[in-house]
Amino acid sequence: MNTKYIFVTGGVVSSVGKGICTATMGRLFKSRGLKVSVQKFDPYINIDAGMLTPIQHGEIFITEDGAQGDLDLGHYERFVDINTTLLSDITTGIIYDNVIKKERQGAYKGGTVQVIPHITNEIIETLVKNSEEQAADISIVEIGGTVGDMEGLPYLEAIRQFKKRIGFDNVINVHLTLIPSVGTWNELKTKPTQHSVIKLRELGIQPDILVCRTKSPISSDMKDKISLFCDVPKEAVIESCDVDTIYEIPLIYEKAGVADYICKRFGIEKRPADLKKWTTMIDAIKHPKEKCNIAIVGKYVENGDAYLSLAEACKHGAVELGNGVNILWVDTADFASHTPAELLKDADAIIVAPGFGERGAEAKIQAVRYARENNIPFLGIAYGMQLAAVETARNLCGLDKANSIEVDSKTPHPIVCARPSVSKYDNYGPCMRLGSFPCRLEEGSVIKSIYGSELIYERHRHRYDLNNKYKAALAEAGMLCTGFSPDNTIVEVIERRDHPFFVGVSYNPEYKSRPDVPHPLFLAFIKKAFEYKHGKQ
Repeated sequence: MNTKYIFVTGGVVSSVGKGICTATMGRLFKSRGLKVSVQKFDPYINIDAGMLTPIQHGEIFITEDGAQGDLDLGHYERFVDINTTLLSDITTGIIYDNVIKKERQGAYKGGTVQVIPHITNEIIETLVKNSEEQAADISIVEIGGTVGDMEGLPYLEAIRQFKKRIGFDNVINVHLTLIPSVGTWNELKTKPTQHSVIKLRELGIQPDILVCRTKSPISSDMKDKISLFCDVPKEAVIESCDVDTIYEIPLIYEKAGVADYICKRFGIEKRPADLKKWTTMIDAIKHPKEKCNIAIVGKYVENGDAYLSLAEACKHGAVELGNGVNILWVDTADFASHTPAELLKDADAIIVAPGFGERGAEAKIQAVRYARENNIPFLGIAYGMQLAAVETARNLCGLDKANSIEVDSKTPHPIVCARPSVSKYDNYGPCMRLGSFPCRLEEGSVIKSIYGSELIYERHRHRYDLNNKYKAALAEAGMLCTGFSPDNTIVEVIERRDHPFFVGVSYNPEYKSRPDVPHPLFLAFIKKAFEYKHGKQ
């Protein structure tokens, strides 16, 4: 069949849940055996999310092919169980960069380059290219921002034109709005939704489905009112109430008949959804047998979204065991006024989160030492791995001046170093690795027993490496290097054998974890956390 397109827009306020809505619909269609592609258009002018602070924007999600994307890509991958790509997160910066390059190459034959048609055409070409590369039956496209934002206008104009170009029967517009509650009695108000739809219609787009975020169920009469004033069929007014876990939302949408309504509108034969495994997973999440405490030590913890995939991967590992986790967010800034024992006393396991740079590095080293000396399960991710090596160098090798930040020629013991030579497994120059790379695991290692394979592929995002010159000294102190790039130039994994669980990895395994298929490293880590918890009791 011809590819069908669903465009997801949002109104009233930002962060209303367009990413979850998009990912949820992807899960429902995939559960019906349809091939799904998912894409986001971000109106900001940055080329990608790589230079955005996680405090403001949340985590930077890395794809297999090295895109530095919005955190919504993580929702897409976890819900739909697909790998996103460089085409999955397109910014205004990318669109304008492409158009300007074409203009410089003479592609427009000297014509005046304008938002319409050149920018809108570039947007349309990009969304079509993504769906074609994925051979999608249904392509779901999220338009970032809020209807009415100046920077989002070209995208809304593009999807307006696109619907006219490929036909009414091939496009559905889903608009997500907020139904706020006000007053002493928490009265639900539809007026913001009405005005959001008015604004959307002013731009030439009539929503086919309205998804209404609300804290309380919407009455039948209220749905009648929304249907009347927004010109949307009542059965296409969908309530999306707050839930205990975001993974429950596909079940809510399925009960509301969202996918069946869209299939009918597209002329797709009605198919049953296979959500048995997903339903079982939700039951395990909502009714865990027990919980353990996972401390995540990082410098961006004031925004939980900064380590979103990391926290989710921990939850996935626990769900597989029929259990749950409590995430204890530990700010590196707090180590200035509190001891590690005070901050980490309740932890059943400790993760030192990614985040290179001077700020927070010394605090992370303290957390590593506390985990090592108290036999608490430890996992170091990316720069967390390198700082674990620094801790060993300082406290067990006698190299008290081992560095914890970027080095220069005067650094006495550069445990952490810029890559001395460019490996064929690098990209983006010698100081940055982005995307999926191979890693060879040593026979007899803890890490190989976890993966059950000698060669693995994991996603990376880091600037510095563990200095190979110190491998022998670290090994004498009990820290072994057990994972390498296939050409042996880059240390990928370190571990201790004199500890219940002490592993550091230079890559970011959290990006590949799924709620119904946990990453093996997190599954092993969470198992050890529960063993530690039971040992304390």
